Amino acid sequence: MYPVGGISASIYANRLRAEGMGSKDQAVLFASQDYEALKQECLESGCLFEDPYFPAEPPSLGFKELAPYSAKTRDVEWMRPTELTEDPQFIVGGATRTDICQGALGDCWLLAAIGSLTLNERLLHRVVPHGQSFQDEYAGIFHFQFWQFGEWVDVVIDDRLPVKDGELMFVHSAEGNEFWSALLEKAYAKLNGSYEALSGGSTTEGFEDFTGGVSEMYELRRAPRDLYRIIGKALERGSLLGCSIDITSAFDMEAVTFKKLVKGHAYSVTGLKEVDFRGNIERLIRIRNPWGQVEWTGAWSDNSPEWDEIDPSEREDLHLKMEDGEFWMSFSDFTRQFSRLEICNLTPDALSDDGLSHWNTMKFYGTWRRGSTAGGCRNHPNTFWINPQYKITLLEEDDDPEDDEVACSFLVALMQKDRRRYRRHGQDMHTIGFALYEVGCQNVHLKKNFFLRHSSCARSETFINLREVSTRLRLPPGEYLIVPSTFEPGKEADFVLRVFTEKQSETEYVSSCICSKLNVLLSSVLLQDMEISIRELRTILNRVIARHQDLKTDGFSMESCRTMVNLMDKDGSARLGLVEFQILWNKIRKWLVIFRQFDLDKSGAMSSYEMRLAVEAAGFKLNNQLHQILVARYAENEMIDFDNFICCLVKLEAMFSK
Repeated sequence: MYPVGGISASIYANRLRAEGMGSKDQAVLFASQDYEALKQECLESGCLFEDPYFPAEPPSLGFKELAPYSAKTRDVEWMRPTELTEDPQFIVGGATRTDICQGALGDCWLLAAIGSLTLNERLLHRVVPHGQSFQDEYAGIFHFQFWQFGEWVDVVIDDRLPVKDGELMFVHSAEGNEFWSALLEKAYAKLNGSYEALSGGSTTEGFEDFTGGVSEMYELRRAPRDLYRIIGKALERGSLLGCSIDITSAFDMEAVTFKKLVKGHAYSVTGLKEVDFRGNIERLIRIRNPWGQVEWTGAWSDNSPEWDEIDPSEREDLHLKMEDGEFWMSFSDFTRQFSRLEICNLTPDALSDDGLSHWNTMKFYGTWRRGSTAGGCRNHPNTFWINPQYKITLLEEDDDPEDDEVACSFLVALMQKDRRRYRRHGQDMHTIGFALYEVGCQNVHLKKNFFLRHSSCARSETFINLREVSTRLRLPPGEYLIVPSTFEPGKEADFVLRVFTEKQSETEYVSSCICSKLNVLLSSVLLQDMEISIRELRTILNRVIARHQDLKTDGFSMESCRTMVNLMDKDGSARLGLVEFQILWNKIRKWLVIFRQFDLDKSGAMSSYEMRLAVEAAGFKLNNQLHQILVARYAENEMIDFDNFICCLVKLEAMFSK
């Protein structure tokens, strides 16, 4: 998706992300292939598209059971839909679950996710863009969009599909002339390196790649006490919710229970409601069978006597919003009858309805590298501390009136990148997890001794060899360190760490050397009145910044420190009290993170281009003229060093506050 090449590739990728590349409105072009440009070339030349990056050749099928010359790939032909049928169609009568019939590939997890996607037309057309057909301007080229590790990616394919004995080998539609699902599967296979790379997985992996959301799973026999609240909030956010009943043997698959629930079958959760029933509050949940056939026959089912005992207008309202295959049941029956609940929480960029409440989302890209950042789990105390460390500040507690506990709800999701692509080389998923530590007001990369003396306050439920490990947590407001790791040291991979909070929060990457001796400095310069003068502020800041060898700076001037004091001084004393200083210090810490993030070439200073991105990230939207004035005022030899960057933001904050 981005050119390879170590640090330079990382800088290039960060620059593109800063400009919005990878967002839902500006997808990354996989292999730099532009669908519109390639299609136009084909139309002008009169030739049908042939994809050089995923050719119609044996290696695109697989590497083991589907390897070249294997029994399963013998006599395979690659044919276009126009060669298979006289009247090929992209979509016939809308995308439905009957369009998704499994072929000779163990990717039922993916097909189940595609099936759920057909229930939400808006999400479906995020993945399957409109306007594609075999009739209008047909050029043998199609494209699909997937979310991959924090970014939306546009994948171009040709329409040559693997065929054996005259039939499509893999996904196909019950309608013999409909091909959107087969082409979608091919695009996803290209993204992951081959068709065989798709064998084996979880439906939630597909959910996430189709929505950009984050999934969590609950075993209903061990459901948390606030599960009803969790489901309610998920529905408010437009999340995808699925539930199922475990099977104990192959004979159980699609077996129907006494009260007409189907084992091993994927249901959707579509609503919650509390009703007044015999003088008590009864919690109900609405379930949908995607196949629209067999429905629950127990309490609160369509024709059960319980409905006769609630207000007729409420009964009519609840039944009015039902679709075929949908039914209500009591929440207690739900937790007894079903085995598992999966929630795919959608991020703000997947939601278009402003009426839905959103998670606050934060994202970090990191790496585990042998000898430097791959320290393994807590079982390895000598190396655990070298893992990447990320700080989260939980600022606001939940506002649930039924909960007396002062706590912040959030969800941490750790995902390892591109592991399916390594399967052909004999590699697979690493075993991964994370731990959280309460750290207070510290911004240093913590060393071995800290982890020897302190226990984690929370952690992932398990270390497991899945693509993603996610855990929902509740902790009091405060500052915490997240340490993601592989189970064993020395395992190399790239990863994405996402943090989703219900309320306001802050996160930052903790570099390996950030000032931590602030209290010592304060005690050495503070006067007996416990206030900090302009001169004392300059001393503190310059001593602290001198410890940051990666920052280019001439030190803070008296003038810049006077501006800071004027900004923060609320009582007109021309000095800062400890609270005022702490607020200023927190601003500088935040701006330091932004400076490092947008110093893309890690030179220790910023170009005017980097400065513009950083100022916007700090929350200041400026026009071109103002930006030019700032560069002229704060740049030296066309570069802005750290102290000038801070002074610029202080001035802007002062102007905006007035």
